[in-house]
Order: sequence, then structure tokens, then C-alpha cells
Amino acid sequence: MLLTTSHVNAEDFIRFDINKQRADKALIAFAQKVNQTIIFSFDLTKQHQANSLKGYYPITFGLKKLLHGSGLVAVVNNSGQLSIQVDSHNKRYITMKNKSLHAALVPILLGAASQTVLAQQTVQVQEEEIEKIAIVGSRVAGRSVEDLPVPVDILTAEALANTGQTEVGRMLQAIAPSFNFSSSSISDGTDALRPATLRGLGPDQTLVLINGRRRHQASLIHLNTSVGRGTAGTDMNAIPAASIKRIEVLRDGAAAQYGSDAIAGVINIVLNDASEGGKVALSYGEYSEGDGETTNVDISKGFSLGDKGFLNTTLNFRNRGFTDRSGLHGSCQFSGCTDLANGDLLLGDPREATATRSTFRIGDADSSQFALIINTGYDLGDGELYGFLTYSKRENESAAFFRHNNNAGGNAQLQDGEATILAGFLPKINTDIKDISYNLGYQTEFSDGSTLDFSYTYGKNNIDYVTSDTINSSFANALRYTSSLTADEIRAAIPRQASAYGLELSLQTLNLDYTQDFDLFSFAMGTEIRTDEFKVTAGDEYSYRDYDTNEDGSSKYPDDRSAGTQGFGGTAPMQEVDESRDVISFYLDAETEIIDDLIISGAVRYDDYQGFGDSTNFKLAANWSVTEWIALRGAISTGFRAPSMQQLYTDNISTQFQTDPNNPNGDQIAVQVGTFRNDSNLAKAIGIPELKEEEASNFSLGTIIHITDEINLTIDWYSIDIDDRIVLSNSLGQGLSPALDAALIASGAGAGQFFLNGADTETRGIDIIATWNTELMGGDFSLTAAANFTETDVVNIYTPADSALGSIEPSDVFSKQAVSIIEEWQPQDRISLNGFYTIGDISINLAFNRYGEYTITDGGTQTYGAEVLTDFRINYQVTEQLSFNLGGNNIFDVYPDKNTIGNSRSGTIVDADGNVIVSSPGVFTYSRRSAPFGFNGAFYYAGAEFKF
Repeated sequence: MLLTTSHVNAEDFIRFDINKQRADKALIAFAQKVNQTIIFSFDLTKQHQANSLKGYYPITFGLKKLLHGSGLVAVVNNSGQLSIQVDSHNKRYITMKNKSLHAALVPILLGAASQTVLAQQTVQVQEEEIEKIAIVGSRVAGRSVEDLPVPVDILTAEALANTGQTEVGRMLQAIAPSFNFSSSSISDGTDALRPATLRGLGPDQTLVLINGRRRHQASLIHLNTSVGRGTAGTDMNAIPAASIKRIEVLRDGAAAQYGSDAIAGVINIVLNDASEGGKVALSYGEYSEGDGETTNVDISKGFSLGDKGFLNTTLNFRNRGFTDRSGLHGSCQFSGCTDLANGDLLLGDPREATATRSTFRIGDADSSQFALIINTGYDLGDGELYGFLTYSKRENESAAFFRHNNNAGGNAQLQDGEATILAGFLPKINTDIKDISYNLGYQTEFSDGSTLDFSYTYGKNNIDYVTSDTINSSFANALRYTSSLTADEIRAAIPRQASAYGLELSLQTLNLDYTQDFDLFSFAMGTEIRTDEFKVTAGDEYSYRDYDTNEDGSSKYPDDRSAGTQGFGGTAPMQEVDESRDVISFYLDAETEIIDDLIISGAVRYDDYQGFGDSTNFKLAANWSVTEWIALRGAISTGFRAPSMQQLYTDNISTQFQTDPNNPNGDQIAVQVGTFRNDSNLAKAIGIPELKEEEASNFSLGTIIHITDEINLTIDWYSIDIDDRIVLSNSLGQGLSPALDAALIASGAGAGQFFLNGADTETRGIDIIATWNTELMGGDFSLTAAANFTETDVVNIYTPADSALGSIEPSDVFSKQAVSIIEEWQPQDRISLNGFYTIGDISINLAFNRYGEYTITDGGTQTYGAEVLTDFRINYQVTEQLSFNLGGNNIFDVYPDKNTIGNSRSGTIVDADGNVIVSSPGVFTYSRRSAPFGFNGAFYYAGAEFKF
């Protein structure tokens, strides 16, 4: 049973006039009066009698007085929720039926701690209209989180807001230790769309839902060397936090229930559905270094559609300036430097002495986003017509590698002996991301209690890339030899910007779901029809063309310079993509309480994919309440992940900076790397097979312990084995195989990489969550400790036997670095401690987040030590409507260990008198490959909110 209204401060005195009556009716009246969320079991509370409550009382005391001696008590469940349950001293009322419908109560009474959860729904006065909700992981409405056989976190809007973050990905990372949102820099599109992962697996091994419907992925695939390399995930930041009622995180394999991708788990984002009220919120913050200025504006409003429906809308604007934590450029930017015996460089060109040394921009991208979210529902006939619309547009600008004067390939030398851009240039990657989705459905309930739900969902993600502050060096070289322009005229005339290419991924889904509750069990079945589409559109000719090379690969002129726009090259028409595939799925789902205290659920699902074929998966799970204080839960399931459209059809050539094999400790070098689809002529020529699905098996076992009425503990162990994991190979150059050599020469790429089913992995881990909620010094205090320990091992790597790669050692196809990305680039442990205290009009949130050590291989190998970040937020409720907040994330300015590997542009330059011009270990002060909490330092902010 679920009741909700808008916020009231927990210690405000409210006048009550509630008569003595049945507890369910009294709780409805109480919820309406205090404007507060309450979820409870109608079947349980109707058996009890509540007291009268008349006069002025604070909410907490009033609730206790209302229930005193009734046999009911407000307690805290395992997820940190306050629950209406049978008083443990009145055990004759306790049955499994009652406990299976435990519900939660009011995040504001708990202080909305990081793990505190609560769903919110519109208050319904009539018993028959009060709604039971279904939580992700079970299709049975009315189940509480503690009764599910698998772990589910329900994170409220209040819990998200208390993190002080403005991005949903960062919010989840702060309060869900099993969730990671790693940062990287100079990683092309990954700078704009960070990889989001669960339980240390890949971004594409977690399924994301919106209001229970499958969310489309981002059109980007992570090709550069970062967490999630070779995968395509979901854009977690496209949905603004202000539009979210709650987020449900299912931490278990669920492919048998929800289909492909649900190997690590499922994240369900539930949108606001209030029919009245709203808010305007404004916040501003920046980092202690004075950059990364962030402004966030939220406007939300609920509207009633007569007395039959609601429409809730949210507008969001977020603007974030770039950050820069780059080191100094220590190598020579001009020609003429000579090596000294001590390893220093003696400048040759006098311009070297005055050249700027802050040439790179390494940190967060500049970003600006606008978003509109609409969620609606309307009673029509015997059911409800419902739908949602999400739209966001985000513009990002990140930087690539600096091209200095003496970069002969990327900054062509002209006829006067000087580079095209005299002082060098820093290319910028401008990313325009448009994301839209909409859903329309109708759900009806029949007289026998069964329900039928039919819906259509469409989603599309567009990314358009423009490279600016750049040149096509081969074009400048061609002008030098073929035009009458002088060197200065070429400099003035050469284009500095071009459209690189566009990506588009769309998903259409038809769902038909049927549920029926019988006396002994609950049953659900349904079908899903999907169409996936993926498109790549070519960029401007200037972005990809090689102007100084013949079709046979020979040079047209005495000098040969790099093709395409420097920093981020384009895609040619011959590499355009327009592909689609159809998927049809069927599922059966059943859940039964076979005896008191034991719930068993099972599911089976069949998916048929156009292309690789079909997959059938099952799940069996159980929850056993051993005693009133202890419950055991566990699940076993199989799962799969179909190859993504991006993995099947990505085909491009990009510039990647990699460790120089001839000088591992020197500067990284630029390599033109082709990513070839498995059905390409090159792939077919060397016998690479088409991709097939990944197959997974999941096993979990956990316990729920009610230590006291105020202290709860959950422990969940899990095991995830994945076979035929799809991985992106190394950049394979010439000399490994004659067939590969011939294919690369024909393609014009210096190296090639391919998507292959090439690894088997094993993941083992444990999640621990403990909550304590109590009254303290006249206020309400909640404390949540949460931890995740996980380890992934690559137990087998292999290459296609009947191909040109079959004769190559697997370790040459999948390098130590590729294995390290899967095993070591994310923290193997995350621990958080969060306290929330509310007294009067003041609420305080203090959180400690520990990020465990992680290891990166990038030329060398470096292990980065564990760090603890501290977040603080204080909120003052000036009036019932107006509040102000002040806080900081990482307030003690903690950074990861400084980088000692994979650096670039290092060196010491001196003049003829021995004076040091610059001495630098390199521009990458911190690892650009993976930084679990970034490397920006302390962030401080202030905000205001007005509710109406």
C-alpha cells in the first residue's frame, strides 16, 4: 500500500483530528494531513485498531501515538526504510502473508539517507483505489524489497539530491557502491558519455529501464582505451534527477525476466507522477581550482487532469565548464633541439624558450544540457492510459592531443620551412548529443483481478561530431605543391573545422504483458517485439580525405602528411551504415508462497534475434524467513547479451595515441587504427567469424537480518560466469600474419582491430548494507554503511581457429592491457558511510566514500591506492516552501595517486647557459585512462529551492 504527498518538515507541529478507527483508515488520514509518503499493507493494517489523534504533534511523535498499543509499530527494514509492521512483542499476529506485504514509510522521517528508499504515488482515499506497486525484480505487486529473493536498492529523489551531485551517474555512484561511473580524458566520445557499470562488469551488461520499459542505448561505442572499451552503454545523464521519483537497482542477473543485457543487473528509473505541486531549484558550484563552474536549474510541476489523471513535467538546464589538470609540455615544440649527456634537451630554436607549456586540456569536458521530461496517466474506461516523453540535448567540447610546430605529420611544413600553424594547435572535439524517447500504453484490470498491459516505446540517440581548431595536414601539403598560394596565404585559407560524422541508434518496442493472482500463486506472461536500428552518416570530405596519397597508397609528393582532421578524423561515405534487426521474445513468470515463510519464483524467456539466432534462459529464486528476525534469499539463473548494433556494424579509422613499442618509456605515438566490422571484406578475407551472443550463469545467496527494530543488515554473495564475452582486439599491425598484412595494405590502415567472441570471465563478489535509524538529541538520525567487494578474472582468451588470427598467439590479439581493463581498471572494493540528521528546520548530510585500489596497464603497470572522499551538505528550511543548501563534494580535496606510466610530452629543456626552460614528467599528471572518482579535486556549491 503506497501513499504520498509533498514535503513537510519532520519536526513541524501539525494539528490532527483523527478519530479512533481501523489502522488502515487512520494511516490514510494521517498521510493526507502530513503530506508525506506512506506505504503499508492493507491486509495487515485492517486487522488492527489505531488510536485517536487530536491536537498539535510533530510527525514522528504523532505517528507513534497513533499506533501506540495497536499491535503495529514503525520500524526499519533491511534497505533502510521505515516500515509499518506487527509489533515484535505481539507475535500472535505475525504470518508470512503479512510480512510479504511489508511496506515502507516516509523518507523524510528517516532523513532520506543514501540507502533510504521510498516510492511515491498519488494519495487515494478509497480503499479500493489504493495502489499496490511492483518493484523491478518481481512482477507481483505489493512485494516489499525485503521479501524479494534478490537484492534491490530503491533510491529516492531525496537520497539522490542529498549527494550534492548534478548528474544522475555521479549520484548513483555516491550512494550505490556496486555502481561505478569512471572518468577518462582525451578518449574521444567517451569524454562526453562516461561508461556506467554494475558489479565491475561492462556498461552493456546492465539493462536500463524507464518506468519499467527498456531504455535505448547510446549510439556511441567506446573504442579508445578506457573502462568499457569495445562496449556501448546507456547515457545515464540524459534523464535529469529532478524528473525522477526513485531509482530501483536490481543487483542480480535478470535476463530470464527482462531479456538481453541484464547480466550484472537492472536499473529502473521511475519518473515523477505527482498531480499537483512543483518546485524551482537553482544551484551553482565550482572546483577549488576555480574551474568546472556548474549551474543547474530545475523547474517541475504536476498537473491534475480532472479527477482522473495527472501530467508531471520537468525542465532542466545544466551548464558545466571544463576542468584542466594537465601537466606542463616538457618536450621540444620546435625543431633544432639536441640531446645532452644527462638526458636533458638543449633548445635550438629561440622560440622554444618562450613557447607556452600549458598546451593540453585534460579533465572534464565543457558541457551544456537542456532536458524536458513529461510523465502522464489518465483513467480511461476500466483501465489507465499512460505514457512518457523524454528529450535532452547536450553539447560537449573536449580536447585532443596538442599538435606542436615540429609535428611533421599533423602540422604540415610549408614551402617557407615552417609549420602550417606556427604555434601549434589543440584540436577540439565538439559533440552534439540529442536523445528522445516516448512511450504510450494502456493497462486494464479485469473483474477476476487479472491485468493486461499493452505499450509501445520508441527511443533514439543521435551524436554528431564536429572537429574544430584543427587542420587536414594532407590538404595543406597538397596546397603547397599544387597551388600558387604562398605559405602565409595557405595559413590564412586552410579550413580549421569540419563535420566528422554522425551516429544514430534507435529502438522500437511493443510489449504485451498479462498478470493474474491466484490463491496459491501469481502468474505473468508476455511478449516483446523489438526493432533495433543503427546508422552512421559520413562527414565532410575535408574530415577524412587523404589529399596527398594515391589510391594505391603511394605518395603524390615528396612529403606525405597525415590525412583527415587532426584530433578526430571523419568517416567516408563508403563507411556509412544503415542497418536494422528484429527481435521477438516470450516469457513466463510465476511466484508462489508454497508454505508460510517461503516464497519461490521462477521465470523462463525465449528471445529470437535476426542474425545470430535464439536464446532461452531461466531463473529460479527463493526467499525463506527462517525466523521473524532472519531471512535467507538466493537465486540461480542463466543469461545472455546479444551483440550490440554498434559492435556488429562499427567501421571506421581513428587516430589513437599508444605506447611506442620501440620506446615504452617515451612519448606515446599516433597510430591510424581501423575498426572493421565482422562482415567487412577485410574481416571475411582473413576468416573472422560473425559475432554470437555472450552466455552467462548467475548464482547469488544472501541474508536479511533484523538485528533490532532500528538496525538491519543485508549480505549478498554473487557469482557471475560469462562465456564468449565480446571484446575488442588489440590494434593488430603488419608482421603477425601474411593474410592480415595483405588485408591491411588493401584497406589503407596501419593497423586493424576487430570485435571477437574471445574471452571467458568469472566474477565473484559480496554486497553488504547495514542501516540504523533512531531519534537523537531531539531529531531524527539515520546511518547507512554499504560495501561492495568484487573481483573479475579473465580465465580464458582465444582467437577464431579457422582464421588468419588462429595462428597468432591469443596474447598478441588480446594484450595484457586488454585483460587489465576487464580485471583491474575499476576498484575491487567500494565502501560508504552516510549519516543524515534532521532537527527542526535543519538537515545535515555527511558521507564518506572509499574507493579501493585499482591497477592500470598503459605501457607499464601502476596500482593506484585507495582513497576516501568526504561529502557534506546542510539544508535550511526557511519556510514550508523555501529552503537553502550549502555543501561540498570531496571537501578535503583528495586526488588519485599521480601518474607514473603512459605519459607524454615529458622532458627537461635548457638553454645554452644551462637555465631550465621547463622540466616536466609529462602532461598526464593523473591517469587519463581510468579515474573512478575523477581527478578534479574539491567541489563546493550552494543552492536554493522553492516548492509550490
